[in-house]
Amino acid sequence: MTVIRDAEARRSETPGGVMTTFASPTQGGSSRSMWRVDAKPGATGPVHSFDSEQVWTWIDGAATVDLDEETFTVTPGDTVVMPAGATRRVLADPEAGYAAIVTAPAGARAVTADGTDHGVPSWIA
Repeated sequence: MTVIRDAEARRSETPGGVMTTFASPTQGGSSRSMWRVDAKPGATGPVHSFDSEQVWTWIDGAATVDLDEETFTVTPGDTVVMPAGATRRVLADPEAGYAAIVTAPAGARAVTADGTDHGVPSWIA
């Protein structure tokens, strides 16, 4: 059993917010990664996809999720299952931002809309 203390959680900052990694291959050898996203009010994520499924559960604030041809408004308690290969974009509420817990298989790779492979993000590694 591996215990990952809060002080050992890895934090990765992007222009849109902070990802706090709770578990990943480089933190305890997990086969799945789990992290928290804290998005700043009005943050607009990039249009991209992943090569594996992700599951997002909102715990605070609100967001608009563009997932393939559909758009969803999500609030605390809502969960969105994002299939592998689905084009997605998450837009934070302009006043509240949002916080979500996310899980995906370890090694999940990000690809932007133009087909550029951005590899495994630091919060999943």
